[in-house]
Amino acid sequence: MDAYGTDSDARHGPDEPGGAPEPTGGPEPAGQDRTADPQDSRPEAAALGPDASAATAAPPPAPGPYPEPRTGVAALSPRYQVGAALALAVVAVVACVHVGMVFLHVAPSNTVTKAHGKAIDDWIYPEFEQNWKLFAPNPLQQNIAVQVRAEVQTKDGELRTTGWYDLSAQDGRAIEGNLLPSHTQQNELRRAWDFFVATHDSTNRSTGLRGTLSETYLRRIVVLRLDRDDAAGKGGAVEQVQVRSRTTNVRPPKWSTEKVSDKPMDRVLPWWPITAADTDGGAE
Repeated sequence: MDAYGTDSDARHGPDEPGGAPEPTGGPEPAGQDRTADPQDSRPEAAALGPDASAATAAPPPAPGPYPEPRTGVAALSPRYQVGAALALAVVAVVACVHVGMVFLHVAPSNTVTKAHGKAIDDWIYPEFEQNWKLFAPNPLQQNIAVQVRAEVQTKDGELRTTGWYDLSAQDGRAIEGNLLPSHTQQNELRRAWDFFVATHDSTNRSTGLRGTLSETYLRRIVVLRLDRDDAAGKGGAVEQVQVRSRTTNVRPPKWSTEKVSDKPMDRVLPWWPITAADTDGGAE
């Protein structure tokens, strides 16, 4: 109050500088922040536009997943993919043909085997021949040993005849105690002899077109075995070979009353001259 006892504030009107400002609106809504501005008045926001706040607040989108690298045939160029597809197709066709030939070979006689029997035999023999003697009602009860001897020319020019080499016994010793014997040790010589017997009569004369093939196959096998055993000696050469089989009956069990002969039976083949085609790498 001044000296006259009047209030100084009361002397000023509402529009005068000393007057108290009147509220321009009604009461503010409850919960409204008086400091918040509906539009950002900062210069940066004004320059960027109304969506500046949302744009600056939102994080950049994460990059999408990268495609996995191609592997296998898909990683090849189109030209090589075509080549790989053709190679697989050829392998599949050959496999199907082989399975079909083997099936027709072991199947009972039918129209297809009667019409194409020669083609089937040419495909199967001698490498893929199938034999079911293990499941026969009367399995083989004989031991057959294939043996060979040779006439060799020594380094000094002398001709001499070797003793009999038991090739079957050599295979037996290689198989005994071997957990993983090779196919050659188990079947090569045995199947070659079976092939020869099936294409020759009891006088060792060929009975068909495959007789010459079976002779060549057996002769090459025995020549390679003789060369492995160094039958001709250092500097010598094998001139001709002779093969024989020695068959011995398997003894029956003790409880059996069956009587069989224990005398071996020999089948001796004629002498075969050795040519360059029978040796490994040609004649020396």
